[in-house]
Amino acid sequence: MPNFQTKAVRSGLRQSALSLAGSLAHDRRHSSAALLAAVGASLLLAACATPRPSQPSVSEAPQACAPQATCPVCPVCAAGPSAPAAVPQPAVKPLQAARWSDLPGWADDDVSAAWPGFLASCRALAGKGQAAQWPLWRPACEEAQALKKTDAATLRRFFESRFAPYLLTNPDGGSNALITGYYEPLLTGGRTRGKIKIRFPVLAPPDDLITVDLGDVVPEVKNLRLRGRLVGKKIVPYYPRAEIVGHEEERGDRVLVWVDDPVELFFLQIQGSGRVRLPDGTLMRVGYADQNGHPYQSIGRLLVERGELKLEQASMQGIQAWARAHPDKLTELLNSNPSYVFFRELPGGGDEGPPGALGVPLTPGRSIAIDPRFTALGAPVFVSTTQPNSGTPMNRLMLAQDTGGAIRGPARADFFWGFGAEAGAKAGRMKQGGRLWVLLPPGLAPK
Repeated sequence: MPNFQTKAVRSGLRQSALSLAGSLAHDRRHSSAALLAAVGASLLLAACATPRPSQPSVSEAPQACAPQATCPVCPVCAAGPSAPAAVPQPAVKPLQAARWSDLPGWADDDVSAAWPGFLASCRALAGKGQAAQWPLWRPACEEAQALKKTDAATLRRFFESRFAPYLLTNPDGGSNALITGYYEPLLTGGRTRGKIKIRFPVLAPPDDLITVDLGDVVPEVKNLRLRGRLVGKKIVPYYPRAEIVGHEEERGDRVLVWVDDPVELFFLQIQGSGRVRLPDGTLMRVGYADQNGHPYQSIGRLLVERGELKLEQASMQGIQAWARAHPDKLTELLNSNPSYVFFRELPGGGDEGPPGALGVPLTPGRSIAIDPRFTALGAPVFVSTTQPNSGTPMNRLMLAQDTGGAIRGPARADFFWGFGAEAGAKAGRMKQGGRLWVLLPPGLAPK
């Protein structure tokens, strides 16, 4: 797309964002995909026109009527008691002040296991140069860098002196969190397409995908983006999964690598990063680059609704087993999720975890993905939950270093388990309740 045309598209979307900002400020639940689905077909390059006040149509205009016979006067009835008007209840604030004694197992956790991740968060926050936030993090981060002793007791005193805990709370006042798991999978593939097996492409973002960060215009929606494509002078939603997959042969120049299993490729898109073992034995690492803007639809939930699986069977492993047993139904099932993720090749493939949204390598068992509208990226978060598919308590300090399209709401987290089959087994079984406390330095506390 010529540069002048791209600027015109962005200018038009900025004007549209301004007209939508008011409603978004009142309903923070909207995702960028839902927003584009609602307005994508009508977003023009010019600013959206403000609708005029509605006027009566010709048929609604007052008409002259013939005189009517006089009706007898009706008796005046006594008015019944009127019901009191319902008073809307304000949503509960997502951060509620707490005490350190509220955190179960805080005194017992080996917080030193989270220390390297915390230092990485500090480096990322400093590097981003966030004028509004870095000065608030800086005193704690500088003290952390200078600490000589890093045993659990010393670090616990550090956090207690520099931070205050806040319970992440749902709009209805409940604090029960949903905590799921994710991991970095290993796939088999090659740089060239095979005739029989290695024939499913991992795609880089296409040239016609337009992404506009609404935060450039409206700070209230700084974590929302519009994604679409240009058709004439309109921005319309980008192609859903079915259309992308159905025209893969037209996207040969966007293929990063070919893999041998469409089910593993589907779950790679859910996880957001992974490694591919190439024919010579080397590992290629890929990570999230962009997404087509459509909302994620759970295929596990769909299988339960269709009666194909019981609710307790709808884990990653259960879905994979169903897919292997029903290859004739696989394409239709996968395409029922319109969301499609594009990747980029990442350097290295060693022991470090993949980079998260904060830009630092994720630490297995100590990094989580969160909703950045409620939890600051980089912040320490104390997680109280249970082991996957178990009642065994798991209480530990973690770092908010990633985000995810399905991670929506204050009391919501995705637990990073690491790389490979063992991590995948834990992540696939994890759908636990729990509670979350974000630790904030002075100045970042809610008003």
